[in-house]
Amino acid sequence: MMSNHSRATEFCLLGFAGSPKLHHILFAIFFFFYSVTLMGNSVIIVIVCVDKQLQSPMYFFLGHLSALEMLVTSIIVPVMLGGLLVPRMQTISLTACVTQLFLYLAVGTTEFALLGAMAVDRYVAVCNPLRYNVIMNSCTCNVVVIACWVFGFLSEIWPVYATFQLTFCKSNVLDHFYCDRGQLLKLSCDDTRFAEFVLFLMAIFIILGSLAPTVVSYTYIISTILKIPSASGRRKAFSTCASHFIFVVIGYGTCLFLYVKPKQTQAAEYNKVVSLLISVLTPFLNPFIFTLRNDKVKEALRDTVKRCCQLLED
Repeated sequence: MMSNHSRATEFCLLGFAGSPKLHHILFAIFFFFYSVTLMGNSVIIVIVCVDKQLQSPMYFFLGHLSALEMLVTSIIVPVMLGGLLVPRMQTISLTACVTQLFLYLAVGTTEFALLGAMAVDRYVAVCNPLRYNVIMNSCTCNVVVIACWVFGFLSEIWPVYATFQLTFCKSNVLDHFYCDRGQLLKLSCDDTRFAEFVLFLMAIFIILGSLAPTVVSYTYIISTILKIPSASGRRKAFSTCASHFIFVVIGYGTCLFLYVKPKQTQAAEYNKVVSLLISVLTPFLNPFIFTLRNDKVKEALRDTVKRCCQLLED
């Protein structure tokens, strides 16, 4: 505990409850997920860069999405794994806490913006295929990606700054495995109602604002697909959007539960479960969603493996 109105210089992360044996089991599980996430997303980035079949806007965006998934899990999981190994309570400095929270929110916001851009890309591909290469040229794609990254990082400066302007005098113990904003607000002895309301409005703007082009794009996409006379044509058209649609449902679904609500200080256990879905499960599933349902990626992966085997034989 801290004395009244003294400012925290470090925080203690409670992490997961349970015995050391349970912690070791959790460490093995999360380390496996983390390793597969890094390898799977790295493979996607490599094949998008080297394979000529994948030199299109859709896969250009996919490469950036994979990079973001690697970043978001690397910001959270190594700290979480460290906490599972140490027998005592894990500590994190104020600077490290600010940095972790900012990077986590900024990368997540960038990912939402990119998902919206990917939805618009699929709309142009399905609804306006003859002008697709003209509209989605390399210059447009580069500008869109840069705008997503800039928006993601700039939009989270004030929310993180406002969070750490609060006075944390109740305790310095966070009931989480990373510096979660909701748990930080619980430790403040200030009145956080206004800050929570502003953060709620910003979450609506960021998440629902990036969801709007996705909903509009898929409304037009579904309408266009239903007008295709042949069943094979409809399947082919939908297959180009299926992976992105599945990822959008998972990604937005979990974040809507976690961030879009007026009260940010929800129950710690609920918060931990949803945070695990965002930082561990979704990045883990990304390579499988975008490879198992995409023939071009599977073919490019097979070609890359063949070339690597030939190089090793030579």
